[in-house]
Amino acid sequence: MTAHDIPGQSALAELARTTARRCGVDLDAHAGDRGVSSPVNGEQLTSLSWTSADGVDAAVARAQEAFRVWRTVPAPARGALVKRLGELLAVHKDDVATLISLEVGKITSEARGEVQEMIDICDFAVGLSRQLYGRTMPSERPGHRLMETWHPLGVVGVVSAFNFPAAVWSWNTAVALVCGDPVVWKPSELAPLTALACQAILARAIAECDAPGDLSQVVVGGADVGQALVDHSGVALLSATGSTRMGRAVGPRVADRFGRSLLELGGNNAAVVGPSADLDLATRGIVFSAAGTAGQRCTTMRRLIVHSSVVEELADRLVSAYGRLPVGDPMAEGTLVGPLIHGGAYEAMQDALSRAAAEGGKLVAGGGRELADAAPNAYYARPALVRLPEQTAVVQRETFAPILYVLPYDDFDEAIALNNAVPQGLSSSVFTNDQAEAERFLSAEGSDCGIVNVNIGTSGAEIGGAFGGEKETGGGRESGSDAWRAYMRRATNTVNYSGELPLAQGVDFSV
Repeated sequence: MTAHDIPGQSALAELARTTARRCGVDLDAHAGDRGVSSPVNGEQLTSLSWTSADGVDAAVARAQEAFRVWRTVPAPARGALVKRLGELLAVHKDDVATLISLEVGKITSEARGEVQEMIDICDFAVGLSRQLYGRTMPSERPGHRLMETWHPLGVVGVVSAFNFPAAVWSWNTAVALVCGDPVVWKPSELAPLTALACQAILARAIAECDAPGDLSQVVVGGADVGQALVDHSGVALLSATGSTRMGRAVGPRVADRFGRSLLELGGNNAAVVGPSADLDLATRGIVFSAAGTAGQRCTTMRRLIVHSSVVEELADRLVSAYGRLPVGDPMAEGTLVGPLIHGGAYEAMQDALSRAAAEGGKLVAGGGRELADAAPNAYYARPALVRLPEQTAVVQRETFAPILYVLPYDDFDEAIALNNAVPQGLSSSVFTNDQAEAERFLSAEGSDCGIVNVNIGTSGAEIGGAFGGEKETGGGRESGSDAWRAYMRRATNTVNYSGELPLAQGVDFSV
């Protein structure tokens, strides 16, 4: 199935303008010479002015001034601002989702899901604002109290990627704000309209709550702007989402100035399908994880490790499902696979398929370009399924495109080893009705990823749990659980109410 009607340039440009206006963004006020294109048709939506690297200094200075005020505001009062942000996002849910679809090509349900994730993290952060817990520990000295307290950290810099142009910002911003930190955001240059809309919505919440106006700022620009944010000594925490290559550059630069970094980098995610698996359930989970967002999620399933007793049946089911996937205009009803972000992504996909073939792989579904006549400047591709006898070199690398490599296994130890035998460690899953297999996959000797699932796919994480991965994924954690601690500084406190001065460890220093 293929959706052939792709909107023209004028229709999408007008949609972008009117939608941005409803969010509070006047695109004329941001006009410049940098074009913003849509992957839906490959045509320009508008043009914007970019922030210079020098503008980062001014933004961080303003954020530092806001921090001096915001850190003294009680955390539950800070939560009131985030509550209002969530309310306004609910009002503008369809508007922000439309901009996401226009700029990065997400289908409507996934774009709306991204905004719902933003609303959910606001709800989480509001509750968190009353739960920034320290702890009290027993002191070895009589008449002393030993405890730890948590305090606002400082300016948080956020560098986000195109594939989640709003949600990742919200994960950082909602939590940072209740922790007492302002945010300076460098969005992907491929999705600036979404960023401006989110900033306008938060600016309205800030004004309504009488909070410091520079608590949130957006610096739209290229790599030089991102580098300026990375290197700025006034940025206490730098949260960066992107490729492992980007993380290798960012991490040492932030560490060199003794700043903190939170890195969410590459994923090369696998699912293991055991002989007892429910293949109906597995097929649905696999197709969404592998083909959703046109394979452009960090949690996209890229490897499928299937027991030899069921690999043929499951592969046949997937070939059938891939052939039925509706590819086309992401905003059209019924579309499940939208466009790749640009031509470079399509070329990377074709290069990976060629490498897989050279390494003994067989393309059994998809892989080709579609809608080239209807949208010659856009890049639509049917998700690809590749059978491989073993995990070859091409499988070791993450290709940010909808390619799923199918690999057989015979022994569960072998399956775990295949899952772990890549440099990345973000997400993983196992489909099985064997309790022992499930528990082994979740155990210390099982999957080495930061996200480990049973009987669901690799994508679709909830905000209540910490999100992130190990190895070349960077080790960072965002969103739920205790990820808030990255945005605060810890102090260990000793209170002496004894009237005496005993020293720890029995030290005698009498004078």
